[in-house]
Amino acid sequence: MPRTAFFISDRTGITAEMLGHSLITQFEDVNFRRVTLPYVDTPEKALKVAEQIRRQAAEDQCQPLVFSTIVGEELRKLIAVEEALTLDFFEIFIGPLEKALGRESSHTVGKSHGIVNFEEYKTRIDAVNFALAHDDGVMPRDLNDADIILVGVSRSAKTPTCLYLALQYGIKAANYPLTPEDFGNHTLPKLLLPYRNKLFGLTIDPVRLNQIREERKPGSRYAALDNCEYEVAEAEVLMRQVGVPHLSSTTRSIEELATSIMHTAGLTRRTY
Repeated sequence: MPRTAFFISDRTGITAEMLGHSLITQFEDVNFRRVTLPYVDTPEKALKVAEQIRRQAAEDQCQPLVFSTIVGEELRKLIAVEEALTLDFFEIFIGPLEKALGRESSHTVGKSHGIVNFEEYKTRIDAVNFALAHDDGVMPRDLNDADIILVGVSRSAKTPTCLYLALQYGIKAANYPLTPEDFGNHTLPKLLLPYRNKLFGLTIDPVRLNQIREERKPGSRYAALDNCEYEVAEAEVLMRQVGVPHLSSTTRSIEELATSIMHTAGLTRRTY
């Protein structure tokens, strides 16, 4: 039977989900049922949540796990029922921080994912719009504004990685697809030559690429395994010849790719 894990917050629940998920993924042999309950910001809502937790405990015949980032002490007490194991991130971390810093926290709701700093938030939105506008080599005229340009064959995870870089880090990322037309001269496409220092490559195992492309265009030459092998091999040769650093997206998550790119390229996070 799966164990139930509740992620509870007085705002979006994103922080509770992230921290809680990081912890429970360490228990690979346990099947977790995840329940997110955001905007628990009144005593009435907290009481309903407490009752939901009790019902789940009775149904599961074991303790649910409760991961909470609720700020208000009254609300925290209401959801901390005996039938569940409650991990209150606010209580765990804020107390020691207040002691170390010699001052009380503001106890302000929504600091992590609200619009606390408008300029920083605008940076994130501008970066997302930039990634969308410069997907697959579109709008090449202002690539000079890009912080990084991802290159690689079609379906090698360039677009989602660009969007993650924008949303999580505020990085303006463009991407450019390498096609068979780019492989003959073993040099970068003319469009990319002025931005050599901004380039970062993504590659992928040809078998995995074949699977992805078959879902998009089944039975096509584009998806054929021998074509995937050719394109990947030629793209990797090109990136090595011109000195473009590159990573394989085959077994890396988007989060891992983005973090590795930030570190390797020496980029600085612009938003939190």
